Amino acid sequence: MTTLRLRPEDPADEEPVARVLAAAFARPDVATPPEVELVEDLRRSDAWIPELAMVAEYGGEVVGYALLTRVQVRTDGGAWPALALGPVAVAPHRQRIGHGAAAVQAALDAATELGERLVVVLGDPGYYRRFGFGRADRLGLTSPWSGLGEPWQALVLPPSTSDEPPPPTGEVVFPPPWSKV
Repeated sequence: MTTLRLRPEDPADEEPVARVLAAAFARPDVATPPEVELVEDLRRSDAWIPELAMVAEYGGEVVGYALLTRVQVRTDGGAWPALALGPVAVAPHRQRIGHGAAAVQAALDAATELGERLVVVLGDPGYYRRFGFGRADRLGLTSPWSGLGEPWQALVLPPSTSDEPPPPTGEVVFPPPWSKV
């Protein structure tokens, strides 16, 4: 029986991940979707956290992808680390059967294990609500996408200790590769 395997991306996955992204984000007006270049650029940036680039593999084929990368929350007291979720992609022939949700949950679980506290995403509220995401503005988080309302979302991950302070509020600053999307 074939099962879905979830694991961090390794260097041999770069081309299969690019194929999944290209197929999932294909548009007739663009030869290569910007999400492919975004992931390539993020891999070469300080925002890259190898353990948080999660692939979903089915029958030996990479069929899904969920990426968490470093962002900063700027406050009056300085900059605090947080994560951005995206892109999330599933090969068209494997969509709507849970592979994307499994990859997202695996990435969020890995982030929790690493002691991360805050994840932001820009996406469909109906999809991301299942993971616990809610409006980011209600947590005092702003970004270039704040004006979009509900799609600008955040998730507070469980603390590793009971005395951890709540995550910061402020402006979420994305690394330069995100400016191309």
